[in-house]
Amino acid sequence: MLRNVLQKLPCKNLQVITVRYKQKKFPKADKKLQAAAESLAARGFLRPTKPWDPPANIEETITKICASKGLNADSEFDALETKFAVLKACFEETGYDVPNSLIHTIESVAELKEFYNTPVDKATPFEVLQRMELPKNLHVQSDYVRFHPEKDTMFGGLSAYPKSSTIVSGLKTRKKYEGYTAKRSWP
Repeated sequence: MLRNVLQKLPCKNLQVITVRYKQKKFPKADKKLQAAAESLAARGFLRPTKPWDPPANIEETITKICASKGLNADSEFDALETKFAVLKACFEETGYDVPNSLIHTIESVAELKEFYNTPVDKATPFEVLQRMELPKNLHVQSDYVRFHPEKDTMFGGLSAYPKSSTIVSGLKTRKKYEGYTAKRSWP
């Protein structure tokens, strides 16, 4: 409907900017739904973000940038132009920018400082597990071994599970591991 109205206007260079407001919290009675939503939000996806280790003087840097734009430590971003100018200056100074998915959550200088004080680790949980010092009785095998009767000749190609097939279903793992179908004979 809006598109039809915009097409009828004589102006050709018109841009529509949508504004997102803070998300409303769920009613207190629906705790399960709120917990599920928070869990999904916390998981996220493995986005191509840069790792970030905040420097020791990051708060002073942000305070200096905000002061140059006429904001103090407890100010809120009243205009989008001010917010854009501050975020752009922060990116130019630090080399780390606010992702598009989080820009709407930063509405004050305090929230901006909180964002830049938060370290970002790009490692997946599996990579973190490989770097950890594990107990002696626990071992993480990153490249697992798959049995194939034609290639594994240690026991003459005999398997511990003779009538079980090794099915490789993943597209990436099919290139790495070869599956086989076990012979099933009538007893």
